[in-house]
Amino acid sequence: MKASNQLWKDRLAGKMPEHLAREVDIFETEITLRKQGKLEEKLFAETRLRRGAYGQRYDNGQRSDGQKVQKLNFPSGDLTKGPNTLWDAPGMQRIKIPAGGLNAEQLEVMGELAEEYSDGIAHVTTRQDFQLHYVHIDDTPALMRRLAAANVTTREACGNSVRNVTACPYAGVCTDEAFDVTPYSQALAKFLLGHPDCQNFGRKFKPAFSGCAQHTCGLTGLHDLGLIAKKRVNEATGREELGFEMYVGGGLGAVPYQAKLFDEFVPPTELLPLAQAIARVFARHGEKKNRNRARIKFLIQDIGIEKFRELVREERKILPFDPRWTEYIAEAQAQFTEAPLKPAVDVPELVLISGLNGHGTEFQKWLQSNTRPQRQPGFVTVTVALPLGDITANQLRSLADIARRFTKETIRTTVEQNIVLRWVSKGDLAELYKALHAVGLGDAGAGALVDITSCPGTDTCKLGISSSRGLAAELRKRVSEKSFTSDQAVQNLHIKISGCFNSCGQHHVADLGFYGVSRKIAGYAVPHFQVVLGGQWERNAGSYGLPVVAVPSKNIPKVVSRLAERYVADRKGGEIFKDFVVRTGKAQLKALLEDLTKPPAGDRSFFSDWGDPREYTLGDMGEGECAGEVVSPLDFGLAAAERELFEAQLAHERGDAKRAGEGAYHAMVTAAKALVQVENSDIANDPEQIVNEFRSRYYDTQVFFDPFAGGKFANYLFDAHRKTGEPHTSESSRYLMDEAQLFIDAAYSCSNRLGTLVTA
Repeated sequence: MKASNQLWKDRLAGKMPEHLAREVDIFETEITLRKQGKLEEKLFAETRLRRGAYGQRYDNGQRSDGQKVQKLNFPSGDLTKGPNTLWDAPGMQRIKIPAGGLNAEQLEVMGELAEEYSDGIAHVTTRQDFQLHYVHIDDTPALMRRLAAANVTTREACGNSVRNVTACPYAGVCTDEAFDVTPYSQALAKFLLGHPDCQNFGRKFKPAFSGCAQHTCGLTGLHDLGLIAKKRVNEATGREELGFEMYVGGGLGAVPYQAKLFDEFVPPTELLPLAQAIARVFARHGEKKNRNRARIKFLIQDIGIEKFRELVREERKILPFDPRWTEYIAEAQAQFTEAPLKPAVDVPELVLISGLNGHGTEFQKWLQSNTRPQRQPGFVTVTVALPLGDITANQLRSLADIARRFTKETIRTTVEQNIVLRWVSKGDLAELYKALHAVGLGDAGAGALVDITSCPGTDTCKLGISSSRGLAAELRKRVSEKSFTSDQAVQNLHIKISGCFNSCGQHHVADLGFYGVSRKIAGYAVPHFQVVLGGQWERNAGSYGLPVVAVPSKNIPKVVSRLAERYVADRKGGEIFKDFVVRTGKAQLKALLEDLTKPPAGDRSFFSDWGDPREYTLGDMGEGECAGEVVSPLDFGLAAAERELFEAQLAHERGDAKRAGEGAYHAMVTAAKALVQVENSDIANDPEQIVNEFRSRYYDTQVFFDPFAGGKFANYLFDAHRKTGEPHTSESSRYLMDEAQLFIDAAYSCSNRLGTLVTA
């Protein structure tokens, strides 16, 4: 353990905002009470999550980058509850960065904390936060106090609360925005933080702001509350007004939902009270008992957007007036001012390149991918690309110095896990590049194919199935070597990877998305990824992709190569990848990848994951075991379920919502029947009987339960069965197909645990 909490409390007395200091004192007391057994674990778990403190996974101390992790044991005699618990090993600390805004001092503090309490690495998340891994719970009060002294909080970074309020990192300098959303995002973050009306949610609530509808910087389409800047002319006065197009009910997770339009124009004076009214409706009417349906997207799906809008409007009418609704916005507008450190200098690109001896080619690539003009002439915004979202403690300190040298500390994190420096004079670009390059932060390719997004996966996440970070690192290396990356359309593609069905890596909105699943081949576990195609990153996450086929992890680089090469060869005109996927059709794309779904006979490398030399299996594989397999009825049944689901996807592609919905339901029934037949080979082909037997044999006994998801996916089957006969829309069938895929994947996992899938 590092320097004592009392030491930092004394040293920082008077330097922390009073409300943040009080929060840390309360949390420190709760830690003490929990260790004394005076605070229940269930209550403490939620309170620590609301301070951003997570438990994390340990795979024998092995990370995908090969680094060994030393476990830190809690002192003997205190509350120990067995291995891999909060008290036995370090966890993860999430740190909220509203709108991604930082200054140089805060970067330095982040570097100090990463070095002293973590593994020397800070991780930028897809929601503009920072995460530190391998942090011991006993060190969190000191860590939080040091953050508070830099005016940073971890409060409500996790848990059933309003999470970080994100915003476009180019707000205020973007050439396409309606207006700067930064002060509004800051006001909303301040208003909702710890608000009494936001303390009784069944699950988390994520807000996001964007300055325009066409780009991706805010990703408002996949958030619980999405706000897009908008201007209009008042017909009565003829004056231009500012406001927001408000969306509600978006979300990724296991089954993604597109946010729905709540109001075409919300004036700034109504922004905070409407958000408060939405929070109250969510707290009152949202699911509490079943966490799998406790997000606001499910409430809106159940009651409809019209009824939800009506409830919120009624709630707004009865809200007692709160002066903070306007005061916080006015305060943020007055406090938020950005200005350049140096005057604008508009230097031609050729002049910049010619002045950088020895780095001309690399510098030119960096200029093209990592800089973008601001709407203020002579200034640019520079993106510092962070592979896998990671930045070391030394790099954080160096970046703080660089920010002071070239800007007035105008720094922001991005949803693509990078960092941007705003208000850089164009005349300083060559010197800035040299400074970044010298500390290992000069990589080109920001926002391009090589800039792959990944969740932590099996490195640290308890839900990780496959090594998302290991695969991302390998793909980053492979695509840099491929000739097709010279094609600009391919360079513009986005690859996003999640280690499990949850979309922490945002695989649903990628051109090429992947999420980890488990499969057995010849009796051995083989790490796999589902290939997800058809997502759209642009237009604030304009559409979501669907799974096409599961492929062994070691074959995913070939998947990327084949799809990219096919796109280059077959696209028509300026066709974007999403439209290419729709035109080509999932049947052809699946056929293109079909031979990659099985590993070569005898190749043991397929039985371990990227970046992890350990095999998934016990015992030797031997030669030829992948041939001449004895296939069980369960294997046949699950394969049939996947076929039925794929046929449902094809029906959806044709616009046949009825057949798509019915097919997805029947695919779940087929998978359930395959499991039931393990114990009752005479089960009739009657959905009612199959569902009932599945419930009694696998759900009530918890045999089907995933170690981390519990019975969540079984409920998809039960819900679909209960709604048999209801009409299907394009939207409802889409959700049902996602749920069916997750149910089938869970059936595979269940069969793996039973050890009955395939024997040789």
